[in-house]
Amino acid sequence: MAERHVLGISGGKDSAALAIYMRQHHPELNIEYFFTDTGKELPEVYDFLGKLEGFLGKKIEYLNPDRDFDFWLKEYNNFLPSPQTRWCTRQLKLRPFELWVRPMLAAGHTVTSYVAIRADEEYREGYASKHKNLRIALPFRDNGIDKAAVGDILEASGVGWPEYYKWRSRSGCTFCFFQQKIEWARLKQHHPEAFEEAKAYEKNALDHGSPFTWSQGESLSELEKPERIIQIFKDYEERKARISSKKPVNPLRPIVAEDIDDIYGDDEGNGSCNICHK
Repeated sequence: MAERHVLGISGGKDSAALAIYMRQHHPELNIEYFFTDTGKELPEVYDFLGKLEGFLGKKIEYLNPDRDFDFWLKEYNNFLPSPQTRWCTRQLKLRPFELWVRPMLAAGHTVTSYVAIRADEEYREGYASKHKNLRIALPFRDNGIDKAAVGDILEASGVGWPEYYKWRSRSGCTFCFFQQKIEWARLKQHHPEAFEEAKAYEKNALDHGSPFTWSQGESLSELEKPERIIQIFKDYEERKARISSKKPVNPLRPIVAEDIDDIYGDDEGNGSCNICHK
């Protein structure tokens, strides 16, 4: 029997910063880094993972679901995942992790899984372990690491921020239903092929009677109309200007990434799942 240490990386800022933090503060631990790959990620995510591997000095293990999004979409009667039915997270993120860690636990190993929930996220909870030998550790919460400190860790390490943070506030699938309207509009700008794929999935779901669209209150076909895109960008810039005028600037911690959820007044990730967003 042995002690195993694992750390899931989503492609987002927090889990990347935690990997850097653990490498710097606990080099004695042989941490196994993993990424649950849905096959529907942005190319920028894979680029960032490669950059992070360079800093960590070891490979990040990719956990590929044995059954892909298309398989599970059919299993769920072609109904899109939604905040009410998050089957995508359950089947494409949690299930691969549980299958991966199961042999470790079956062999009698004690497994510590490090999760990037910050000190300023009292409302978030980690993965609920169902096995006595699977322990969840929250180093950021335990050591007072908040959102600003995460940015400091990324910058000081030289790894920096994922490129997609220039236009998007979350990691996860290209068609994540937690995206804000502005993120859908920008997805169409930056990755039109991914937007078209999401639109095709949505049309198929609606044709099969799904009550859900990717974006609340409108289909992507409606959202992509030129006049609607103009309105989305206009609304966003107005919100951004209002928030900026009220937000004090800390000269010691300049803003390096636009926080879309802050601008919309949502909790970070818009309620999204830790394993995807973090």
